[in-house]
Amino acid sequence: MSDPETPKAVTVYGLAQARAAVAAAARAGRPLILLSGPAAAASIGPAWFRALVAQAADGHPGTGVTGVLDCAGFAGHALAALRAGVGTIVYAGPAQARIEAIAARYGADVRRARPAALDARAAGTGVRLDRALAAWLAVGDPEA
Repeated sequence: MSDPETPKAVTVYGLAQARAAVAAAARAGRPLILLSGPAAAASIGPAWFRALVAQAADGHPGTGVTGVLDCAGFAGHALAALRAGVGTIVYAGPAQARIEAIAARYGADVRRARPAALDARAAGTGVRLDRALAAWLAVGDPEA
């Protein structure tokens, strides 16, 4: 069974997908992790990702939305994300303990692996995406 207090993750690549995911989480009454694409910190940057999360969450203040930026094994990108105020990153690479210590000073979290997530790009667009999100975020569904 899916616990309604446990956030589920959705991998998003743009604002439309992020907004659809947050709206679906609001309808499902559960918190959400907006997860960047794999190693996205190397291409999109932390400021863009923070803005995406903030804009997607706008209008759904009761829905707990956490942005998680995937930094892969790039220590420099992990540090840049932490300095830019990204609260949770995925990082598994050189100087792991040092990156985690720095994150702690910023009040940020470091995950060593990506959480299980619905990939919004693979789910499709429009009605297909909405249905996939509803199924993924369903509370009480043993398949969710």
